[in-house]
Formats: sequence, structure tokens, C-alpha cells
Amino acid sequence: MSTKEKLQRAIEATIAAGYQLNSEAFEFLIQNSETNDPVSIMSLALERIQTLQDKPMFIERDFLESLLQQPKISPPETQVPEPQIAPETPNLPQSSIEQQTVETEFYPYARDIQADIKILEDATGKLSSNGTLEEYLFYFQDRFKRIEHLFRQRIDVKGATPILEALKSPPKTKLKIICMLTEKRDSKNHTILSVEDLQGSATVLVPQKAPEEVKKKALMLLPDQVICLAVIKTRTDLFMVEDIIFPEIGRKQPQRAQEPVYAVLTSDIHIGSTKFQKESFKRFILWLMGKYGNQEMRDIASRVKYLLVAGDIVDGVGIYPNQQNELTIRDVHKQYNFAAKYLEKIPDYIEIFLSPGNHDATRKSLPQPAIPEGYLTAIKGKKNIHSVGSPCLLSLHGVEILMYHGRSLDDIIAVIPGMDHDHPEKAMRLLMQSRHLAPVYGGKTMLSPENRDYLVVDRVPDIFHAGHIHVIGYCNYRGVLVVNSGGWQEQTDYMEKLGLVPTPGKVPVVNLQTLHTTVLSFN
Repeated sequence: MSTKEKLQRAIEATIAAGYQLNSEAFEFLIQNSETNDPVSIMSLALERIQTLQDKPMFIERDFLESLLQQPKISPPETQVPEPQIAPETPNLPQSSIEQQTVETEFYPYARDIQADIKILEDATGKLSSNGTLEEYLFYFQDRFKRIEHLFRQRIDVKGATPILEALKSPPKTKLKIICMLTEKRDSKNHTILSVEDLQGSATVLVPQKAPEEVKKKALMLLPDQVICLAVIKTRTDLFMVEDIIFPEIGRKQPQRAQEPVYAVLTSDIHIGSTKFQKESFKRFILWLMGKYGNQEMRDIASRVKYLLVAGDIVDGVGIYPNQQNELTIRDVHKQYNFAAKYLEKIPDYIEIFLSPGNHDATRKSLPQPAIPEGYLTAIKGKKNIHSVGSPCLLSLHGVEILMYHGRSLDDIIAVIPGMDHDHPEKAMRLLMQSRHLAPVYGGKTMLSPENRDYLVVDRVPDIFHAGHIHVIGYCNYRGVLVVNSGGWQEQTDYMEKLGLVPTPGKVPVVNLQTLHTTVLSFN
């Protein structure tokens, strides 16, 4: 076997094992290939790495030099490890791809495509709340006015009557009122709704004899949600519900990119956690570089132009009780520095967007501004890495993507029948119906009373991307691609107590020209 063939087999075995030589290590291997068998060197290196608790993603020159300083490596060719084939991807919607390393040359077509980026909405730099009572009042008034405006653009609701006028109506008058739900009380026989608008308040009854469709809608109602009620005036100040109308999104024809570029949607990396799936994430990075996967996976990788991370980049510190017992890195700055080591390995033609989650080092109340630069110093100056707030509305090649971490999904799953952690896309769909990303005030989701409610969905996106639940799920709702991107963290003790079974290492990739979604597994 020639020296060139030995080098090639050594590199193949390294990549198949899920690792990569940096340029200095590769040069070192070439320089020593005449006196030391490169296959034997890499065989020993891979064996040594398996004994390390903190396995590197990239093998460096110093590591190989330290191996050669030990007793001389024997050169028998029988030590060559065969390239390993990764396990078959489980059956997933729209994708079932067997993962394996392919030897064909990788050409990144996305490198030749110019980025087309617009940040349409981001509250970063516009937040000024002091948390006063007056600010909360103004905040909820702004929410009501803007969703009321969305309602009055509809033919069936534009003539809705203010509550004070509706109360003056004769008995049996049929009306529509736009209101905010302040309280919902359920009993066996009926549901009582307390509602208000900017001038008045009223009590509304959903009777037991109401149509089943109306009663189902009543079950979906959330506190502080702005809705429209079709009612009948009674002899008293009580209204009887005939129908419940959500702000809803209209059916839309999604915008599409003019060329086949792909966006990778992911979230919840949780670097610093003992449950972070490091090896799977390394394979993910290698895939973006065109170094991992079969031909179909590599073809997809060659078209990847954008990577969107919807929060919880790191696990943080002091986020939940006894978290320190599940941390490998107990300093949040070091967690971000470690994250930067991964991000800087991603090809620079891929545009990366980082938005915060509830574990990240920014304020917890919504909307969240971008992660402060002080935590991202290790990637400062990287022109392809963009730090944005949550929520944030982006336009990528003309396709509008609403990216939001998804903290409020916990509140929805907790109170709405039929919602669960196994299908996060259902809760996300309800947010689209509500035209608001966090309707409930006073739950697990903290809201900041800004002078504008940045959580109102004025502009219907083409893609709605969230995370937080750690379970992958997606659907198409009225022309909007709704995606919860799962994450990279195995089940923690807290998740186990909730009965939450995460789906780490599975990544949705969207073709922006067709909006076709492919799920790849890196487990």
C-alpha cells in the first residue's frame, strides 16, 4: 500500500469515527507518513480519544505529537479500522435517510449564492420598560388595539359593537363584541367568561346547549387573549354566546426563494449541560462541512445557506434548583466560549442567527433582546454570525421566518385540553390562531410592559420556528410552515418528572424554494 493510500485510509477512518483533523494535524501526518504509518497513528489516536471524558471535535497536532513521543507505533496494516456506518435514521415524516460517510467530493453550492437577509422585526435596542403600573396598562391597551385592528380588517367582524353600546341593546339583539378575556370559569353546566374592552366590561355565558363546536372553542380560550364573541343580549346585562371567533391567520400563499437554498432550524443546544449530546452535535457540524453523511445528506448540506438557532444556546447557571449537579461547565462565559468553538467551525458562507432562550444570558421577560456582546466576544467580528432578539422576524431570500424560543408553550400545554409536550406544533398553531406569542400573563412566561406589544403577530410569516419543548414537531397551518426544532439535550431529571421525552439530535432542514421539510438524525 502506497503512502498516499495509507493517508487516505487514515482520513477516511477518522471521519467515519465522527472526528476531523485540523490543518496543522493533517500537515503533521503528511510530514511523518514516511517514517510512521498514518493508519496506525490514527488508529491509536481514535483509541486514545475513546478513553477521554471530554472528546474533541477536531484532532490537533499537539495530540498526535504526544502519541509519537510514546513507544514507537507498530506498522501492521491489520490495524486499519474499517469506516463505520452510522445507525439508520428512524422513520421520520418526509425523510428516512441512512447515514454513512461518502467518499465523493463535496462541492458547497451555497458558497456561490449571495446571502439575502432582512431583519424585519426585532425589539433589541427598543426596550425601555421600568415595570410601572401605567406601563402595564398601556401595554395591554396596545395589545388590544392592534389585535382589534386585525379583527376589523375582516368583513365578518368589522362592524363589531363596543361593550358599553352592546349593554344598551334591547333583549334578543344579536351582536359581535371584540374583547379581552380576563377570567374563565368552567362548571358542568356552562362556562362563564368575564371580558372587557377599552371602555367597558361584561359577563358572557357559554350555555350547556351551545353547539359542540362552540364548546370546543371555549376550551381553547386563554386568559388575556383578545377574541371576538358573537352574542345575544339577554334581559339583564348578561350575554349568551353563539360563536367564538379567534383573530386567526388567513390562508396565505407562502413566499418562496427563487433558488434552491436551505435553512437549518435548530434550538436548545444547552452547551455546559451534562446531558448535551456532544457527539451528535459534532456529527452535525461535520455534516455542515460536507464531511458526514451519505450522498443525499451531503447534497442537502451543499445547499445550506442559513442556520437559525431559536434559543438556549447554553445551559446557563442558576436557572433551576440543583442545576450545578448537571453542569460540566459552571461559568456562563466559558459556556459561550465553548459554544463559539463549535460555531467557528461552521463554513463562513453559512449565515448563522442566534436568538436567546430562557437559559441564555439575557433578561428572561419577553420580548428578549439579543444576547449581550460581552458573552459573545469569542465570535465578535464573525460577519456570518448574527445575534438577534426573541421574537425576531427575518426575511431570507424573500421567505419570512418568525423565530421565537417558545417559553409560553409551557403555559398553553398546562391549561389547554388536548395539548401535550409530544406535539409542540399544536400549541404553536394556537399561537397563530391567537395572533399572539404569549397571550397568558401571570404564568411561567414573564412579560415586560413595553410601550408596544412586540408579541402580537401583525405580519403572518411563511415559517414559524420555535424550540423550548425539546421535541421535534411540524405541520402546515393555513399556508404557514410551523416547526418546533427539538434540541440537543438528553432527558434531564426535571424533564423526567414532567414526563417529557425529548427527541435530541434530529434536525429539520427547509428548502426555501419549495418549503419542503426534511428531518435528519445525527444520533
